[in-house]
Amino acid sequence: MARKKLPIGIQTFSKIRDVKENFIYVDKTKIALELLKGSGYYFLSRPRRFGKSLFLDTLSEIFKGNKVYFEGLFIYDKWNWEVQFPVVNISFARGGYRSEEYIKEIIYSILEENCQNLGIDSEQCYSKVPGIYFQRLIRQTYKKYNQKVVVLVDEYDKPILDNIGTEDKTVSFHAREILKDFYSAIKDSDQYLRFVFLTGVSKFSKMNLFSGLNNLEDITIDDRYATITGYTHADLKREFYDYTEGVDLENVKKWYNGYSYFGDTIYNPFDILLFFSKGCEFRNYWWETGNPSFLIEIFKEGKHYLPDLENIEVSREVLSAFDVDQIDIVALLWQTGYLTFDKKIRLFDEIYYKLKIPNLEIQKSLNALFFNYLTNLERDYSPKKRQIISYFLSRDFIAIRQELTSLFASIPYDNYVNNNISIYEGYYASVIFAFLSSLGFEVKAEDHSNHGRIDMTMILPEIIFILEFKVDMPGENAIHQIETKKYYEKYQAQYKQIYLIGIHFDSNERNIVNFDWKKLQDS
Repeated sequence: MARKKLPIGIQTFSKIRDVKENFIYVDKTKIALELLKGSGYYFLSRPRRFGKSLFLDTLSEIFKGNKVYFEGLFIYDKWNWEVQFPVVNISFARGGYRSEEYIKEIIYSILEENCQNLGIDSEQCYSKVPGIYFQRLIRQTYKKYNQKVVVLVDEYDKPILDNIGTEDKTVSFHAREILKDFYSAIKDSDQYLRFVFLTGVSKFSKMNLFSGLNNLEDITIDDRYATITGYTHADLKREFYDYTEGVDLENVKKWYNGYSYFGDTIYNPFDILLFFSKGCEFRNYWWETGNPSFLIEIFKEGKHYLPDLENIEVSREVLSAFDVDQIDIVALLWQTGYLTFDKKIRLFDEIYYKLKIPNLEIQKSLNALFFNYLTNLERDYSPKKRQIISYFLSRDFIAIRQELTSLFASIPYDNYVNNNISIYEGYYASVIFAFLSSLGFEVKAEDHSNHGRIDMTMILPEIIFILEFKVDMPGENAIHQIETKKYYEKYQAQYKQIYLIGIHFDSNERNIVNFDWKKLQDS
């Protein structure tokens, strides 16, 4: 029997489940059934290309009663297929929403398409006000089918996200106002609705986009729905067994797994499908399909110490709020998939979350992005990166100093104009952190020990480097501080060679002025 095909780019449930097509499908109908037992009004935030659209289409086929597509799946004998519901499908995944007129034009097009699919006369629904048009469509659908209506909204926030970071703030403002009016139709149509599900990347709260929808249940951080999208490692081994022969699955997990919503950790489906399609070549598939340049624009607006983003603890309120006029970079990085949960921390009656970078793909890509921003270097520094790593592996500290000194000397003068970043220790640490992390090695900044915080720790298979940074402190002995505070004790039990490195920077020179190293004798 021929092995099943990879459903790359396919978001249509019926096509994936067509027996003639023979596509792989990871069954999500158990979670779907759990949803259908609940309140009926849900909101889900997940990063792009995580399978949100396919899950919505799965729900659509369930409500339409298309039992034939569900044979062999969990829900098949547990749902009443005789009762069918009309479904209004709204998707903002299309287009780039760069003007008020275009946003309205897309909405009219979406509503007109729904009228045609449902057999509704669009003239009975049409209004120049999108929210009124939507409301009339819901009521006319209820009237025609004498059955409550299902509303599924995909990428509800895209018209807003497309305008983040743009100079013209008026489009962003109009997008919010249009969508606020549009979604008010849901609030005003409660008596006609059976089920509502909205998905997107971000959760906008302060701008009150869902005014009045107080029964909209946010299941983004709900362990019952942790795997509502994405693939688990068990899914990978079970459904892709025809593709995994000879593949190092632990390395696949290291590269692409790690997204956590307090259940089984998951893969981004896009990564896995492209990985197998491209002959199991490890590449940054998901990263390369996006445009993360908006992260740099947000990063420029505040003084962010890059390594802090990997050690940060935040409240639920920070993560569940997204104010487009004052964007919190931590919330942005988490909602867009560049950070994920590490653990949940309970402090008295409050809950906090420790975040982390999910996997090697994001670690390499995110740090390369920030390295380019911090240094403003136009040339490709990849060869230099490989050289420096080889120097660490061979403990060639003279060459390490030369290469790092050359790195800082290469940073354009314009990077320091009209700012005072050169006096901040965090700037130099961020450059080195991003530089080394982009190679894929484990690098910990602000590494906590019971004696204090280590500026940076670099962990290699057989070696550990403990780094301490100083800026404009020529009289300080960085290595002496490591020894006095016994930062190394945290790692002595690993029985690896431990090296202590002290790096001094001068803000006038904007470079390394002293570089010392020492092997810990009992390591």
